[in-house]
Amino acid sequence: MDQHKTTAGALQTPMTGPINNPAAVAQALLHNPGATQALNNNPTAATAAQALLGNHGVTHKPHLNNPGVGQQLISYPGVGQQHINNPGVGQQLISYPGVGQQHISNPGVGQLMGVPGSGQGSINKPSTAQALMRSPSDSRALIRGDRGSMLSMSDDNVMMNQILATHAPDGREFDVRPLLYLVEDILNRATQHVDFLVKGTLDQVELEERAQAANHIAMLEALTYTIDRIACELSYKALGGSDAHATTTAIFNLLSSYTWDAKLVISLSAFALNYGEFWLLAQIYSTNQLAKSMAVLRQLPSLLEHAAPLKPRFDALNSLIRTMMDVTRCVVQFKELPLKYISPDAPALATAMTHIPTAVYWTIRSMVACATQISSLTNAGHEFGVSTTESWELSTLAHKLRNIYEHLKQQLSYCYKHIDERMDVEIYQMLLAIFDPNVLHIDNMKALKALIYDKDDKQPLLDGATKRQVSLDVLRRKNVLLLISSLEFANDELAILEQIYNESRIHATRLESQYEVVWILIVDHSIIPLPEEMQTKFENLQSTMPWYSVQDPLFIKKPVIRFIKEVWHFRTKPILVVLDPQGKVVSPNAIHMMWIWGSTAFPFTSLREEALWREETWRLDLLVDGIDPTVLTWIKEEKYIFLYGGDDIEWIRRFANSARSVASASRIPLEMVYVGKSNKREQVKKVTGIINAEKLSYAWQDQAMIWFFWSRLESMLFSKIQLGRGDDQDPMLQQIKKLLSYGREGGWAVLSRGSNIAVNGHSSTVLPALGGYDEWKINVAEKGFDGAFKEYHDKLHDAAHPCCRFEFPNTIRIPETMRCPECPRLMEKYTAFLCCHDEQGIPGSLF
Repeated sequence: MDQHKTTAGALQTPMTGPINNPAAVAQALLHNPGATQALNNNPTAATAAQALLGNHGVTHKPHLNNPGVGQQLISYPGVGQQHINNPGVGQQLISYPGVGQQHISNPGVGQLMGVPGSGQGSINKPSTAQALMRSPSDSRALIRGDRGSMLSMSDDNVMMNQILATHAPDGREFDVRPLLYLVEDILNRATQHVDFLVKGTLDQVELEERAQAANHIAMLEALTYTIDRIACELSYKALGGSDAHATTTAIFNLLSSYTWDAKLVISLSAFALNYGEFWLLAQIYSTNQLAKSMAVLRQLPSLLEHAAPLKPRFDALNSLIRTMMDVTRCVVQFKELPLKYISPDAPALATAMTHIPTAVYWTIRSMVACATQISSLTNAGHEFGVSTTESWELSTLAHKLRNIYEHLKQQLSYCYKHIDERMDVEIYQMLLAIFDPNVLHIDNMKALKALIYDKDDKQPLLDGATKRQVSLDVLRRKNVLLLISSLEFANDELAILEQIYNESRIHATRLESQYEVVWILIVDHSIIPLPEEMQTKFENLQSTMPWYSVQDPLFIKKPVIRFIKEVWHFRTKPILVVLDPQGKVVSPNAIHMMWIWGSTAFPFTSLREEALWREETWRLDLLVDGIDPTVLTWIKEEKYIFLYGGDDIEWIRRFANSARSVASASRIPLEMVYVGKSNKREQVKKVTGIINAEKLSYAWQDQAMIWFFWSRLESMLFSKIQLGRGDDQDPMLQQIKKLLSYGREGGWAVLSRGSNIAVNGHSSTVLPALGGYDEWKINVAEKGFDGAFKEYHDKLHDAAHPCCRFEFPNTIRIPETMRCPECPRLMEKYTAFLCCHDEQGIPGSLF
């Protein structure tokens, strides 16, 4: 009697009811596992079963018309699961896909159950009912016996051929992702391990919303029966100590018509039902009376009171379940790959598809092992946990499955890389089409969405004025200036840009024109999320900007970065791309005209840039405009002015003293201003200090002034290059090139009277020209000081012809060719390595 208490009562219930009713006998056989034993003990019932299974008329018509029997047998391949529970019968039935159809169409199938020979299985292997009445130690022996079969099956090809033989998908497709979300939620909550929380698992609200969607409800309704069948198979075979491979094969037979990903998710759903129920009782039995009574039946209180010895078992279970979920997600991800971007013949995908059946098999096999362990714990009690052998078995499975997962994950990463490359090419081509100058758009939204963010689920911009997140709609039909930069954004640059921005808004208001600035940070996606230091710098920069900014650098996709670099020629220096209200590029980089003319360049189009150059001449105002009011005052007073630079203090001393001496001799009002160099910031600081101490001349003290002078000068050259005028032989461009070249080599000086520049000379000619004053002073009265000095200087220059050199870093767009400003020849191009021994350098310098 004690033995009977440890088993399900239904297994020992004798066959009752009208045994001369074949339909009733079949229903009892399907729905009552104990009916098998009853048939063996009741010859009349056995005869009825034989009649039922052996008569064409009975099987074809009564079964087809009886929803309780015939439809089940027809609709589900291998439906005779309850038959399977009798090893003597079920193992023969389950080894053939579509067993239910054989029951209907083949009279001889009944012999599998009724004729001699079918009972041999029962003789060779104890029935499930008998196994359940064994002692806990006998149950352990059955479970451990399966371990030998797992490890002894060395011929994986034979095993997998058996599994592949069960695979006969009928073409139906299921979106298994919602079901997987539910399964993940169940297993996560069941285990209650923080490190087991799955990244990307939906929160409860979204989970419920997805689960309640009409198509998902219909999918769950269609799969509920199958999930229940597999759940019963897992738990019942676990109790009976059946061979794990046989149980796994039985499950594959039940799922023969499904795709590989569906097989896996449906099986995992069935396992989650059992495992979730186990832990649900364990978690609430102490506070819920109903759960407490059920827990007592399952011996959970006793089991949990001795949890410490069971920890290795549960750790092994959790580890294996983690890996099962990893493999399942991976297989589902393969199914979800967009075939638009990857062909099934792609090496990575083709390799993975050959391994997925093996992965599915071992994952379901692992579910069987986990179910066996849980059933053993609840039936054998805490004494079952004293051995670590079963933990080793689970660990072995976890190790095998983990190796499979790692291989699949690697192939999946290759697939994603392939897809990303294809998608990047597509996005890049789309950008080329959108920004084709011959294409017209209604407004600028298509262009802005393609560049920044193409979905409506997020607000990608941060309003610099209100510090609120806003959508791209705030830019609709406005002139948009895209300020594109890296994090190497000098404060001096930002301050001047802000000043120009504020002045330009005044222009825009007066002209009834709307425009906005948007800062786009370009960073390498390989370092996203940004390191803490870079993230802090980004947020600090963002907080100081009065205009809009893209709130997350990740919004700017890799093909967009490629487009910005290849088409708009961004390197690391800031550029300012101007879009009109229709999203058309009206200036590929307005930063140069901003540096040169400030807000006067509004609305910052290439047409405006061309017009401003037509109005310009080579004059001192152009070089120092907006930098130093003192120099502008000298210009208005028509004084003689020497603008000079360099870092050779000895040359500077000789030059300053000679210039002052010559000016005194000629009795002219001469002013001198030192403007440093385009690099060597620290050296320039030292030179400035010496000039001040020795009172050699006036010098700019603020390094930002020096930086802006050289940036404006460089922008003049790059503005011309951008407009396609880089090789024009106009005098102004040649003088700009000379000054930039001289700024790299030693010292230089520019002499002007008021705004009119007379001499732009290198150190090697300017100082000798001053030293030859006695030779040209006789011409001062006739030609003026500036005219006489120029005439003598030009003679020295023609004889000397100093070399010209331009060094372009890879942070800017480098012109293909450049003509020498001293002669009409094309300059030679070299690759140079340069170190100025200056850690800081001039902020924002192009050279």
